[in-house]
Amino acid sequence: MKKALFMILLISNAIFAQSNVGVDTSYTVKSTYAKLIKKYPFITIPQEQNNGLIIEVEEVVYQQGKDRALHLDAFFYKKQKLNPAVIMIHGGGWRSGNKNQMHILAKEIALKGYSCFAIEYRLSLEAKYPEGIYDVKNAIKFIKDNARKFNVDPDKIAVLGCSSGGQMAALIGTTNGNSDFEDAAYKSKSSSKVNAIIDIDGVLAFKHPESSEGEMASFWLGGTYDQKPENWKNASALSHTDKNTPPILFISSSFDRFHAGRDDVIAILNQHKIYSEVKTIQDSPHSFWFFQPWFDETVTHTTQFLDRIFK
Repeated sequence: MKKALFMILLISNAIFAQSNVGVDTSYTVKSTYAKLIKKYPFITIPQEQNNGLIIEVEEVVYQQGKDRALHLDAFFYKKQKLNPAVIMIHGGGWRSGNKNQMHILAKEIALKGYSCFAIEYRLSLEAKYPEGIYDVKNAIKFIKDNARKFNVDPDKIAVLGCSSGGQMAALIGTTNGNSDFEDAAYKSKSSSKVNAIIDIDGVLAFKHPESSEGEMASFWLGGTYDQKPENWKNASALSHTDKNTPPILFISSSFDRFHAGRDDVIAILNQHKIYSEVKTIQDSPHSFWFFQPWFDETVTHTTQFLDRIFK
């Protein structure tokens, strides 16, 4: 009886801890649609499809902390035993958004012969930089540790992110093997190394002539540039791009500010003969990946790049 009571209290405390985490629900597909529909009256939200070829496993715990668990949702092509994996990071200014926003994109890419994973990570109301980076890297380790369960080839891992998630994807990929960006408390037999990066409208440098990052970045980075210059530099993928950086695909909107540092990164990649592509979605808004007709174009660019790198 005492043991049962203890377990109930333990579970209750965990739920209470999770409920006390601040949640910003301002960035959703619905709210973004409402903002864009007047300027782009032709847009539609793409419909989910599966066709029976995708196995879906949601709310998988990849990390159990003291206060709460972190989850991922898996969508994997079941006809192949070893698929390249795509780790998917949602946007929302490091503060809002959730992993469900990546589901439709994940399923569509999975249908092309991939295992896709929408990752929950701690946002800035709960944890500041670099904790969210640790979370996604731990998710990568977890997926590699359980590769057979998810039909994953652990030597073929891509990280894809949208907006702030794109910034995170680029940083995760450019810090392969950098212990400063690893969670020492997370025990795994696998590394968080990735073999390709897909940055969808995410900045590559926070302090840069092309950048206009301000309040949202400052909140995540623990202060303004004047207060935390080391964070602003270290959180920028441009600061870490070198001969060890994997191939990168940049899918960009028509807004230049979301591409800050991109050309500098490409120049470094070119020096080391590392493959990169830039695909610009003409006349598109930020968050174009949520909507048709740009959704299909995003999928095409992504899968063509992944096929080139992995297949």
